[in-house]
Amino acid sequence: MITADMVKELRERTGAGMMDCKKALVEMNGDMEKSIDHLREKGLAAAAKKAGRIASEGLVEAYIHGGGRIGVLLEINCETDFVAKTDDFKALVKDIAMQIAAANPLYVKRTEVPAETLEHEKEILRAQALNEGKPPHIVDKMIEGRIEKFYKEACLLDQAFIKDTDKTISQLITEKIAKIGEQISVRRFTRYQMGEGLEKKSDDFAAEVASITKQPCP
Repeated sequence: MITADMVKELRERTGAGMMDCKKALVEMNGDMEKSIDHLREKGLAAAAKKAGRIASEGLVEAYIHGGGRIGVLLEINCETDFVAKTDDFKALVKDIAMQIAAANPLYVKRTEVPAETLEHEKEILRAQALNEGKPPHIVDKMIEGRIEKFYKEACLLDQAFIKDTDKTISQLITEKIAKIGEQISVRRFTRYQMGEGLEKKSDDFAAEVASITKQPCP
């Protein structure tokens, strides 16, 4: 059975149209790798043809948001210095930097999530499901769904694009690969937020509460 998730994955990996992806999966009996090869043979896999290329050029973007309260350093790579200087590539880099500032991802992609972090998350989700009174035999399926939600929140490439929530960042990049004609990859990022990790002093906390309630500090 060909599912919507399979079609979505093939589209993200190749940049081919939805109908072309579905047709390829049907013809290849649901085999993902054979479907990719099939689309490539037909010249429909715009992104897949670029996937094996080395992307060693690109840009490092510094983005400051909220009057200096949030800052992002981001490296995105492409294949040539020429493309790195184009408006399309620069716009993509800026959009992704804004995404990081707004959505606060923890990782670039799923494979970067440490195994111990994932297991810890699963343990918490299992306890939540059991505390909600869910039958043990469906808990594993619930955990799978909630881990998928975790990925969509924690991994940049899985996040919904803030300017168009119908597409993910991965899909946005795939579209740009098809348009620009070069491999593009997010290598790394760091996000800074003012005061993050610092314990507020009592007078600072009182001032913050006062600003919210519009009452004078004692």
